[in-house]
Amino acid sequence: MKLNPVTEKFVLHWGEMGSQWGINRTMSQIHALLFIIGKPLNAEQITETLGVARSNVSNSLKELQHWGLVQKVSILGDRRDHFTTNTDVWELARIIVIERQKRELEPTVQFLQALIDSPEFEHENSDVKARLRETQAFVETVTTWSSEMLRLPSSVLKKILKLGSSIKKVLR
Repeated sequence: MKLNPVTEKFVLHWGEMGSQWGINRTMSQIHALLFIIGKPLNAEQITETLGVARSNVSNSLKELQHWGLVQKVSILGDRRDHFTTNTDVWELARIIVIERQKRELEPTVQFLQALIDSPEFEHENSDVKARLRETQAFVETVTTWSSEMLRLPSSVLKKILKLGSSIKKVLR
C-alpha cells in the first residue's frame, strides 16, 4: 500500500517520537499506520507498506497487543489475522498512560518503599533519607493523581487539560 505524503510523514514522525520515548521505532510506526489508516490491516500489508522485515512486524504486533494498543480481528473470507487499533486519540493516551504507570511508576514506588523499609536505610545520612522519602512521595503522588484522572470520562479530562495555565486562577 502506497501512503499519501501527509500520512507517510505522520507515520515516520510517530516512529521517531516513539524512539524518543524508549519505544521501538517499528512498533511505533505500525501503531501510527493502524491509527491513521483506521481500518484493519494484515501483517503482510503492514510489512509491505512500512518496508520492514516480517519478523519485526510480528514481534511488534505482539508487543502492541501486550500493551493493549492493537487488537487482532478476523475478516470474513480471509484466513489471515488482521490488526486494528482504537482511533480515539484520548482512549489511546489513556491506555498508554495506564501501561506506563503499571510498568514504570508502580514498580518505582514499590522499590523506593522497599529501600525506605530496609534495615540499611537507618544507616544512611539524613540528606539521602530525605531525598528518598521525597522521591517516593512524589512518584506516589503522581501515580495517585494520574490514576484519578484516568477514571474520568474523556470529555471531562479534555476540559481539565484545556484549562491549562488558567487553573492558577482557580487555585488562588
